[in-house]
Amino acid sequence: MKRSVLFSAAAVLVGLPSLALAAAAEVPPVDEVVVTATRSPEHADRIGSQISVNTAAELKAQQTPILSDILGRTPGVSFSRNGGPGGATQLYIRGAETGQNVILFDGVRLNDPTSTDSGFNFANLLIGDIARVEVLRGPQSVLWGSQAIGGVVNMITVEPTAPFEADVTAEGGSHGWAYGRAGVGGKSDRVTWRASAGYLTTDGISAFANGTERDGYRNLGASASAKVALTDELSLDLRSLYTRGRNQFDGFSTPTFSFGDDQEWGVTDNLAGYAGANLDLLDGRLHNRLAISASQVSRKNHDPSQGAFDVSFSGFGHTERYEYQGTFDVTEAWTAVFGAEREDSYMRSASSFSLAPVVRDAQIDSLYLQVRGDIVPSLTVSGGVRHDDHDDFGGHTVGQASLAWRPNGGDTVVRASWGQGFKAPSLYQLGSEYGNAALQPETANGWDAGVEQRFLNGRAVVTLAYFERRTKNLIDFVSCFSGPAPLCSTHPSGGYYDNIGKAQARGVELSGQADLSEALTVQANYTYTDARNRTAGANLHRHLPRRPTREGNVEASYRWPVKLTTAVALHYAGDRFDDAANRNRLKGYVTWDVRAAYPITDKVEVYGRIENLFDERYQTIRNYGQEGRVAYGGVRAQF
Repeated sequence: MKRSVLFSAAAVLVGLPSLALAAAAEVPPVDEVVVTATRSPEHADRIGSQISVNTAAELKAQQTPILSDILGRTPGVSFSRNGGPGGATQLYIRGAETGQNVILFDGVRLNDPTSTDSGFNFANLLIGDIARVEVLRGPQSVLWGSQAIGGVVNMITVEPTAPFEADVTAEGGSHGWAYGRAGVGGKSDRVTWRASAGYLTTDGISAFANGTERDGYRNLGASASAKVALTDELSLDLRSLYTRGRNQFDGFSTPTFSFGDDQEWGVTDNLAGYAGANLDLLDGRLHNRLAISASQVSRKNHDPSQGAFDVSFSGFGHTERYEYQGTFDVTEAWTAVFGAEREDSYMRSASSFSLAPVVRDAQIDSLYLQVRGDIVPSLTVSGGVRHDDHDDFGGHTVGQASLAWRPNGGDTVVRASWGQGFKAPSLYQLGSEYGNAALQPETANGWDAGVEQRFLNGRAVVTLAYFERRTKNLIDFVSCFSGPAPLCSTHPSGGYYDNIGKAQARGVELSGQADLSEALTVQANYTYTDARNRTAGANLHRHLPRRPTREGNVEASYRWPVKLTTAVALHYAGDRFDDAANRNRLKGYVTWDVRAAYPITDKVEVYGRIENLFDERYQTIRNYGQEGRVAYGGVRAQF
């Protein structure tokens, strides 16, 4: 009954700022307020963890609706994709597995219980109505729970500031690309509301790198929110998200099971909803939030070569979370964040290799506490603890600590953090045809330290950070086709999941940004990530697959006296390996993008971009191609 009420509310609920000079923020301004690091608003210079922020203006300047492309330019973040737009997209933060990251949309977790490791597929989530993206790096399990080993990505939608406002976007381009979206909302004394919807269609490219037939993609997305202040102390909060993606892809067609062009296609539906109540007590010192959130995903793949029974995979997953969070201002300098959570997850999946559908569920109860405050006015520290009680794997306790030191009023910020992570095996890893009921949870310890330095009265900033993470009981897929393995006799499907042992990731993140004049902004970042298998055996010291060791970005943006803004951007990704044994090397690549935007009026703007200007050919997953040179143009307006 609760599930029906929540999703009914989500179904019912179903003007951006001016163009920024910079394209993608690397470091928040010293006085900017962020929310992901502490689950409550806090100034960025008081945060001990490394965090990057993309604001609405910066997302707008990027022009592309493909969210993963923007995230892939963030320090410490990389991704891999099965072909062009619409292909399955995995995100890696500091070399962590895609399922070791928590993905939030307006505070609702989007991780998918039907995927192999509960990771979120970014293919079907476009920019849409997202106005801000915060990327918090490093183990964050104390506040964000299981899976937050690599980090947290939090996407926050537009919040209206006027009684009525609206905006529209329309663009077209290469490969039959057409994209349109519209948003509308308003704010009164007691009610703030917003709704948006968008649609994308493209003929695409061949997902198979050497293929000739195009694999098209269509995406429908909608989001909505409403906040109602019943009194000065009590408010209600409703949010919802829906996406539907239909993509064609290439695979191993029957009867030869050779990889290449084929007619496979799939549909994925995602629905998420949130309903919460907020109550302030003790003259506003105690903020209480009580909420229920839910997300569900339905996936179905079709292979016409199988004849009448063409469904090659079907999956349904559902997660409900019940939350209480309190934020108590102990003194003017010290704040405590505490809470309790219950998560119920469910998965049902079947494939061509399944003898029967697999049904699995899990429950986890959690308590957490974090205290943060100033030891002296220039030194902010935090410490926290979390206890998770999993119905299959028992109790696990993790800790966290951080500091942020501002020795000269914020021009210099020294940061350091340490955290632990815990992730139970996914329902798919436990119960699918490749499942292994003997799996143990993954655990991790990580730390980072860095310094942020501002110059030229705050017009330039450089940040340097070192990070390291060690993971135990890392779960990976064991193929029975690569040689004999202990459990192959009980897994006729050809493989299974197993704890392979230990892994280590360490590296350096360097970023900088400067407003060289009122018109010219330059920014750059570079990430070195050494993510390796540390388990004794054949793959000892091998690189973890699909993570580039080196990755970097450079961008310059210039606003001409005639109000035209132009930008040129370079993205570099070094070599990576596609397999655990490091037999298949994927060569590094460099792509160039150029963009331009011109405001016809204060409310209407035309824009255009060319991506991959020099038609670079590259792969992020073996045998899956990426788009060559493409061009797009569009118009957007505010009302």
